[in-house]
Amino acid sequence: MALTPTSTATTVSSKDSNNYTFPLILVTSLFLLWGLAYGLLDVLNKHFQEALNITKSRSTLLQAAYFGAYFLIALPAGLFMNKFGYKKGILLGLLLYAFGAFLFYPSAQLASFNFFLIALFILASGLTCLETAANPYVTVLGKPETSEFRLNLSQCFNGVGSFIGPIIAAHVFFGENSANDPGNLDSVKMVYIIIAIIVLFIAFLFWRTYLPEIKESEMVSDQAQDTKPLFQHSHFVYGVIAQFFYVAAQVGVAALFINYCTEAKKEIDNAKAAYLLSISLALFTAGRFVGTALMRKVAPNILLMIFALVNIVLCAVVVWGSDWLSVYSLMAVFFFESIMFPTIFALGVKDLGHHTKKGSSFQIMAIVGGAIMPYIMGLLSEKGTAHSYIVPLLCFIVVAWYGWKGYRIKA
Repeated sequence: MALTPTSTATTVSSKDSNNYTFPLILVTSLFLLWGLAYGLLDVLNKHFQEALNITKSRSTLLQAAYFGAYFLIALPAGLFMNKFGYKKGILLGLLLYAFGAFLFYPSAQLASFNFFLIALFILASGLTCLETAANPYVTVLGKPETSEFRLNLSQCFNGVGSFIGPIIAAHVFFGENSANDPGNLDSVKMVYIIIAIIVLFIAFLFWRTYLPEIKESEMVSDQAQDTKPLFQHSHFVYGVIAQFFYVAAQVGVAALFINYCTEAKKEIDNAKAAYLLSISLALFTAGRFVGTALMRKVAPNILLMIFALVNIVLCAVVVWGSDWLSVYSLMAVFFFESIMFPTIFALGVKDLGHHTKKGSSFQIMAIVGGAIMPYIMGLLSEKGTAHSYIVPLLCFIVVAWYGWKGYRIKA
């Protein structure tokens, strides 16, 4: 039989619901912070190509460092939280985030790309701790039946950060000073020092704020089920697989967006394609808010399946279409992929009991899909970028299946 919340858990949720409001707001601020960090990443690629005179292939090591940290650090982060709790996991993540951001200053002083990679890996290690802690914490910080809604609401602000990041980076990294002196890295120093200071301030707030440490083992009624091995929870295993393919699709769709647009329409140059990408990111953010509102009326797994099916059709248009219709279809993919990460995550860790923190670690490790699939798409794009979008199409089929059947909790 499926695991169900006990009356104890319900009492805890009801009793402390007022106490959960400020912690929920504070935890939600973390989603904005790591969205901002990710939003800066792709712009850094282009900036370092010019400022450090490195090749495109070498600049993609930034993505390897970023997503590699998620793969390597997620499980240790989960083990850390199992022993010390959510709050200390969040504080560790914030301190690593700030330390990595501060290291951008000496990296810029030395104009060393290798040093930047180390700094970014440390920063992303902090983000890994934050995601491993914050995602499951939001799902248990209130009533179990609204966990998917809460996580999607918090993830909305991740979309806001991802949208703001490129705007800030484009203005600062490619502003007048950079145009006159492409090798100038002062803007990078300034941006990341400011980020580090903000992150330390948020860490101080967390340190001073009471966060209810919820014991997941109290949220199941059947102790025999509570001792069930993690990998015997099929909805969790399928959730990790679905997350791998979703992140692979998300990163791949964005990675070759500019290439696709410039090939589909001759009048679209790089600048116009970048503008279309910013609109697409705005659609992604809007999709988070719209999807969260729809979850008040539609079951999360059903909405996940519908959005994935729509993206399968849109990707088919992208692969076999041309002209503006295919460009607009590609932009629309961003809107419909918006709810997928938080929804898969919440469904995957639901009713895991004391395995929740460890299960969260594996969900975060699945982000490594974003480091693997874009390379495969790059190989396929040699015969035309449109061909490469068959990869996200196949990925969305896996996501649709998870929303249809894979999410079900089995005895």
